[in-house]
Amino acid sequence: MARLGVLYTIGAYLLWGMFPFYFHALAEVGAPEILAHRIWGSLLFVTFLLICVRRWAWLKETMRSPKTILIFLCSSLLIGLNWGTYVYTIVSGRALEASLGYFVNPLISVALGSFFLKEELRFGQKLSVAIAAAGVLWITISTGAAPYLGLFLATSFAIYGLLRKIAPLGSLEGLELESMILTPIALTYIGWRYFQGDLALTTASVETQFLILLAGPVTTVPLLLFATGVRMIPYSVVGIIQYLSPTIVFFIGVFWFKEPFNVNMLIGFACIWTAVIVFTFESLRHVRRRHKLQNDKALEA
Repeated sequence: MARLGVLYTIGAYLLWGMFPFYFHALAEVGAPEILAHRIWGSLLFVTFLLICVRRWAWLKETMRSPKTILIFLCSSLLIGLNWGTYVYTIVSGRALEASLGYFVNPLISVALGSFFLKEELRFGQKLSVAIAAAGVLWITISTGAAPYLGLFLATSFAIYGLLRKIAPLGSLEGLELESMILTPIALTYIGWRYFQGDLALTTASVETQFLILLAGPVTTVPLLLFATGVRMIPYSVVGIIQYLSPTIVFFIGVFWFKEPFNVNMLIGFACIWTAVIVFTFESLRHVRRRHKLQNDKALEA
């Protein structure tokens, strides 16, 4: 079971890592329309899956809970902005910035957990956050511009994860509700583009139209792989695997898209990679120590 969970989780992060190729191929479509097709395509795909597994009992109860609706209004806004920003970052030739964002995302999640959930940060966590912040600051000073898109990706997804942590719905049901909330906005935009005679879904080449229609499955399949795999393995293992995606995006940006990468960028990324290593080893050490204490207590009992 654990081995299968690792495979599912690796599969999710591999697919996320390959996203730049997909969105780069749709660069002519434009980020807003790509986002709109991701939203309605996700709704159709997830609805089909829920019909197959006959899981609809949650919907009636959810509609009676204003608190749940409010949580998912906020989470849908965040994930929509995150998706749109990611697409824009890739199609505008800033894959390296997207990579940076998802390298620092876990560190921002830890910082937010400390601030909002009053979770106490261990020394290694504080150190990793400080090193990552130094790396971002170095990139900002040396290049004269903050990597604001990457930071927004990291922060929006961290807050989204925080909201989903307190949300009462599962991953599939939650994604369905978020897609239901966002789809009217997406369809309004698509309708406007259609009447302007500028909708890529109807005017682009057959190959591009086919890629657009894949937006729903492309978006939801890795999410479902992740949601399935993460339940089968310790979260400490997920913490290591999650860096697979931004690593792939980094290499795609440097070696495939040939994005500018100078010494100053290298120094900044080196700080962030150091922070990731410190964070990962500290987390693994904490997990081992906790397991040892639990085993010692079990033996004493």
